[in-house]
Amino acid sequence: MTYLRINPVLALLLLLTAIAAALPFISYAPNRLVSGEGRHLWQLWPQTIWMLVGVGCAWLTACFVPAKKGSIFALILAQFVFVLLVWGAGKAATQLAQNGSALARTSLGSGFWLAAALALLACSDAIRRISTHPLWRWLLHMQIAIIPLWLLYSGTLNDLSLMKEYANRQDVFDDALAQHLTLLFGAVLPALVIGVPLGIWCYFSTARQGAIFSLLNVIQTVPSVALFGLLIAPLAALVTAFPWLGKLGIAGTGMTPALIALVLYALLPLVRGVVVGLNQIPRDVLESARAMGMSGAQRFLHVQLPLALPVFLRSLRVVMVQTVGMAVIAALIGAGGFGALVFQGLLSSAIDLVLLG
Repeated sequence: MTYLRINPVLALLLLLTAIAAALPFISYAPNRLVSGEGRHLWQLWPQTIWMLVGVGCAWLTACFVPAKKGSIFALILAQFVFVLLVWGAGKAATQLAQNGSALARTSLGSGFWLAAALALLACSDAIRRISTHPLWRWLLHMQIAIIPLWLLYSGTLNDLSLMKEYANRQDVFDDALAQHLTLLFGAVLPALVIGVPLGIWCYFSTARQGAIFSLLNVIQTVPSVALFGLLIAPLAALVTAFPWLGKLGIAGTGMTPALIALVLYALLPLVRGVVVGLNQIPRDVLESARAMGMSGAQRFLHVQLPLALPVFLRSLRVVMVQTVGMAVIAALIGAGGFGALVFQGLLSSAIDLVLLG
């Protein structure tokens, strides 16, 4: 007897998408400082109710299509829904802009955010089922952004409040991007120079691992704002004692304390990644390399490092994501970056400016 097998992930996403369809698709406000009024899809275009029914039926069908064919169908459908959401948001913003004032703002509503997130989750689940090869997965994920990027560059989304904020602050945004990248690479590169040798030293000197990791764990538990504040006074005193340091750009506030703090926070994941990567190499592999007549340096360079590299790269990815996020907080001490836009938006209650940051 043959039984239909349902895809539980797609079934759950279908239920949540139905809930998202009941939420406001966009939010319309007379200006950037006033809370917006939610607009549903059927308020903007009454005929979309039939389109929603059609998409829902297609999505329900995808839940029952077996094996790889079902995953391909689900990917195409989820990607179509995502592109349709982006295009619809741009068209709705243009439609409302033609009927409103120049100060009016159209922002993305909760229904859009939830439906877009669910569509991308469905894409990710389908890609995971379609292929196990990392390169193919990466290519399939990247191609999802092609049409939305084309819509962005074609001007379809220009009437959204987020794009208006970008147009009004393009120079500020470009400066913030440059500052944020400076914080990112200015912290990660020194952390690599310090963390990788320190991790290798900890691997070969197991007696000192406890002390090193205890110190790095203590640093990691200090709140970022507190660490930024703790560095202000010593650096200011240092510049006062040695004025020539100020000519090099070193100061109690700004980039210097931010970079020092970000480097300190990056050390624990990097050092631990190096140690864990080297420790997970099987003893049999090392014994085989020794039996082949390899010296200690040859074993380390040609056997241990290549095998430990995947674990280390995962740690490096964690460090980069962590640094990007914590660099936002560095704006509180004058380091600039996207954090400046975020805090300006919070102070002026402009959510779109926060999203821009």
